[in-house]
Amino acid sequence: MKNNNTLKPQDILILLKICTLGEQDWFQHDLSEALGISQSEISECLSRSKYSGLIDANRKKVNVLSLLEFIQYGIKYVFPQQPGAIVRGVATAHSAPPLDQEILSDQNYVWPYARGTMRGQAIQPLYRTIPKAVLNDKKLHEVLALVDAIRVGKVREQHLAISLLKERLQYAE
Repeated sequence: MKNNNTLKPQDILILLKICTLGEQDWFQHDLSEALGISQSEISECLSRSKYSGLIDANRKKVNVLSLLEFIQYGIKYVFPQQPGAIVRGVATAHSAPPLDQEILSDQNYVWPYARGTMRGQAIQPLYRTIPKAVLNDKKLHEVLALVDAIRVGKVREQHLAISLLKERLQYAE
């Protein structure tokens, strides 16, 4: 029997997008348009997230503390990633703001994307539409890059990313 309540990578994307909206009202079609995900998948995500305790019973307010706990302790195990081949793409992890100002590295990490402006080692995004979705959404880009730093970074990068992610998401509580 298939378990329809198991989190999927796009659930994290959708929850983080909701967090970046702060107190702004949103509708499923807004998320669908902004993220390039169908409305039915948004609805399924919200149901899975409700079941797992990451969003409230009304499916409108993210449980930020639980989401941060999952990202800090579980994301690198549930959605692991290893840097791949050198490709053109959109900066992520320590190669993107805000970590690019804190961590100096001669190796860039990117989400593969033909219209990207940076070359670096490929990091597969949590969901295929992320590179396009973040091009016009600085807040979302930053939080997803921080999540990738937790997924692929060394201990120092992970700790710094967690600290910065907590700062960015605390206002949404």
